[in-house]
Amino acid sequence: MSRNQRTVGDYFLGARDLPAWAILLSIVATETSALTVISVPAVAARGDLTFLQLPIGYLIGRIAVAAWLLPGYFTGEQETAYARLEHRFGTATRRVTSGIFLVTRVLADGVRVYAGAIPLAVMAGWNVPLAIVVMSLVTLLYTWHGGLKAVVWVDVVQLLVYVSGGVVALWIAVGLAGGLGPTLAAAAGAGKLKLIDPTVNFTTTYTLLGGLIGGALLSAASHGTDHLIVQRLLASRGLAAARRALVGSGVVVLAQFALFLFIGIAIWAAQLAPANIPADQIFPRFVVEHFPPGLAGLIVAAVLAASMATHSSAISALASSITHDFYAGWTGRTDPGHLFRVGRAWSLVWGVLITLVALGFNAVAGGGQTPVVVFALSIASITYGALLGAYLLSGGPRWVTGRSVIAGIALAVVVMLTIFVTRQKLAWPWYVPLGTLVTVLTGLLIGALAPSGRTRG
Repeated sequence: MSRNQRTVGDYFLGARDLPAWAILLSIVATETSALTVISVPAVAARGDLTFLQLPIGYLIGRIAVAAWLLPGYFTGEQETAYARLEHRFGTATRRVTSGIFLVTRVLADGVRVYAGAIPLAVMAGWNVPLAIVVMSLVTLLYTWHGGLKAVVWVDVVQLLVYVSGGVVALWIAVGLAGGLGPTLAAAAGAGKLKLIDPTVNFTTTYTLLGGLIGGALLSAASHGTDHLIVQRLLASRGLAAARRALVGSGVVVLAQFALFLFIGIAIWAAQLAPANIPADQIFPRFVVEHFPPGLAGLIVAAVLAASMATHSSAISALASSITHDFYAGWTGRTDPGHLFRVGRAWSLVWGVLITLVALGFNAVAGGGQTPVVVFALSIASITYGALLGAYLLSGGPRWVTGRSVIAGIALAVVVMLTIFVTRQKLAWPWYVPLGTLVTVLTGLLIGALAPSGRTRG
């Protein structure tokens, strides 16, 4: 994949010549990663199927992004998700939003790498830090060398590997539970097949309203403003192809979540999810104790594939963002060949930083009962609302300025961080709606009260 790379566009955008189906599968591999393989079965083993209300909202959010946000990315030659904000609000707003992306992505993907190391350590007999370092080094090697094109095509293979592992895991778990009929009967009797929770409750994590609204806005933010996903869409052959990839990925993600949730229910029905072990060890222990050696190896490969897919994507997106949104502007160097070399150097830096963050999460958060998928989504949701609000304001009244948008972003991040750190009872699916509302209202209010805003009004 690296053979014909000469410019920064080749390295970070695959020369804008990747097929829609490959981008679709790469998006799915990137956003679900090892968290799906490890944590989603634990969500169902400890609870029920109400988690599926979220990916239903995800699909709605992607349709909205495809209809309203994507066309703006195919106007001119945009290299990152945040270039379009510069056209409306100026360079400062572009750099603020890109900076938020950099910090959030490093933290969220540090959690994901840590999550992928847990089952690898359990199944291989290593300690978690060693598993983190080994996975990170291998991922960094092919990402640094091959750029986005290598990342996308390896993602396609990795997705097929871990979905195959999931199908095998479901088959074995159902067999241990006595078959499909007894599994479903036991789950139904315990209320674990509950799919819809119609209650209106802002402290319950998985409800219909929270899933549809929170899930839709979370997906709109992650797939419409997060360069991790937008980078892939920009690498497609055009707007129509990007739309097919984006909406199609929502359908595939919904099916994938259902698969891994049913794995958790089958493990529970087989009485292999005792309450005295951490949630994120339920699936790895099931593999170690109940898989034949050859099939256990497939699951190890699946977990590695899932974790590396997201890790490689994060490295590429972070390097692309800092190269285009910061370095090129600060230095005035826009030569594609020079930026290509700079981008590869930044890939190394971000790979090391994500590894260090993953090691830090292992030191402070290892062994918890909260599935790590919830922790990772909570972190990302802290800033997603601010980013989505900025994009909504870009289509607002002309008297909304870059300063008022930055103020809205700052206030939203502070509010959401306060809620997260002080462990308020607000369920995390509502983080993005609240952050979006704070950003939009603050931006509109400050813009209207500013002298220029009053004059224009």
